[in-house]
Amino acid sequence: MVIAIALLVLGGLTAATAPRVLARGSWPDREPVLALWVWQCVVVAVLLCCVLAMALAGAAAWHEVRGQLFAPAPTRVVDAYALHSAGRRWPAALALLLACGGAWTALRLTREVRAARSWRRRRRAELLARSPRLPGEEATSADRLVVLEDPRPDAWLLPGSVPRLVITTGALRRLNRRQLDAVLAHEQGHVRARHHWLSHCAGALADGFPGVPVFEGFRQQVHRLVELAADDVASRRFGRLTTALALVGLNEDRGVFGCPAGQRAQLPHRVHRLLRPAPRLSAPRRARLTTYASLLPAVPLLVAFAPGLTALAPLVG
Repeated sequence: MVIAIALLVLGGLTAATAPRVLARGSWPDREPVLALWVWQCVVVAVLLCCVLAMALAGAAAWHEVRGQLFAPAPTRVVDAYALHSAGRRWPAALALLLACGGAWTALRLTREVRAARSWRRRRRAELLARSPRLPGEEATSADRLVVLEDPRPDAWLLPGSVPRLVITTGALRRLNRRQLDAVLAHEQGHVRARHHWLSHCAGALADGFPGVPVFEGFRQQVHRLVELAADDVASRRFGRLTTALALVGLNEDRGVFGCPAGQRAQLPHRVHRLLRPAPRLSAPRRARLTTYASLLPAVPLLVAFAPGLTALAPLVG
């Protein structure tokens, strides 16, 4: 039980401190893809702490679980974890509590995915009603781009098995060819990186466990960083000025630059970031951050396996 408690303490400290540490630096805006990777590694490390603590608590509470978990291990490895010394009541309660948390997470993720699919079905029905097919016309690859008659300039992505880029005639009149290509590249960046799946996972964790800083921070930062990453995809192909002008052209009539509020408050920052880009991190620093982030999930594994490896060391020697 000592290792299980240590894992929970480690997970709690990581969940509480990691968002503050990541919020202090300005580098995530310069490297949004790397920042997304760091956030994912932090969340995986916290979840691993909970899963491993649940497994060890279950092994301490029930002989059947212990037999499955330590089936191939020598007796001295089982003794190193001192699973018999904690009794059965508290380990069983802890294991059941963590198992309920895992089931709740799976339920929230399932609800999130179902809600997203329902939303996509409604939007597809609306698109079909506003842009119906001609008699005898069948669905083709051309359905990946849908043009709607609307004076307001707008463009958005409808994810799914066949992602669709929806653009209005107002946007076609306002933006030039390169700006339209930049909008298309931005949305293709979302599709290729599967950003909608990241949003689903972040939303499920934040809604399922409100008040946990790492999950709430993960949801907020995912929404922000995926847009910055997609902006970078477009700017690398068509230039920062073109991408910034496309953002302004699509949003200037909505008043988001004069009185920004809510999620649209990001737009002025995105345009400013494109027009006055900060230098990227050096390649060695990017490599170090990537390596450090990749090692984060290994820390709970080392904590969990440390007693067993220590017990096996004399045998190996």
